[in-house]
Amino acid sequence: MATLGVSEMTSTGHLVMLHGMTGTREKMRPFAEKLLPEGWFLHCPEGMHRHPRGGMAWWIEGENDEILEQKIREEQIQLALENLERGLPDGRLILGGFSQGGAIASAMVGREIFNRVSGLILISTKNVMKSALETAVSKTEPRPVIWMHGERDHIIPIDVALDHISVFEKAGWEVNKMRHQKGHMVDLQQLDSLVKAITAMAV
Repeated sequence: MATLGVSEMTSTGHLVMLHGMTGTREKMRPFAEKLLPEGWFLHCPEGMHRHPRGGMAWWIEGENDEILEQKIREEQIQLALENLERGLPDGRLILGGFSQGGAIASAMVGREIFNRVSGLILISTKNVMKSALETAVSKTEPRPVIWMHGERDHIIPIDVALDHISVFEKAGWEVNKMRHQKGHMVDLQQLDSLVKAITAMAV
C-alpha cells in the first residue's frame, strides 16, 4: 500500500473512530456520524476482545501480578495496533477514539500508516505506551490534536489525561483542549466546537 505525504493528500478521506471498553462499532457510529466532515466517509473498527461485562475491548485488564499484567496488556495492545492497521481504508485518515479507543489511536503515532493521518481526536483517554509514545511523537511530523477530558472522570483521572496530552504539547504539536466539568464522557455542550475542529483537520 502506497503512503501519501501530508501535502499530497486529497480533501476527502475517512474519519476513523474507535469505541471504548465494552463498546461496539454500532454504539460508536451514531456519535461518530455527528462528527463526520462533509465529503468524508466513516470507519468504525471494533476491538478484538469480548469484554466480560458485554461489548468489545481493545485489551482486557486481568487480575495477575503487576509485572505479568503489564506484559499481557502490552502484547494485547500491539496485537490491536497491528490488526487495526491492516483493516484501515486507503487514503487520508482522521484518527480518534474514546477511552481505550483514544489510547489505541494515540499509540498509532510513529507507525508507517500514520503518514496518512491528518489529525488525532483523543477523548477521555490516557497514554498506554509510556515512554515509547514520547519517542514516537518526537520523531513524527506534528499533526493537530483535539483533546477532551472531564475534571470529574473517575476512570481516567484528569492528571493522568494531562500527562498524556503533555507529550504532544512538549513536542510542539498543536493541541485544541476541550476540558469540562463532567465525568468519563463526551461533553455534548462542546459538540459544535468539536465538529468545527475536526472539519478544519479535513481541509
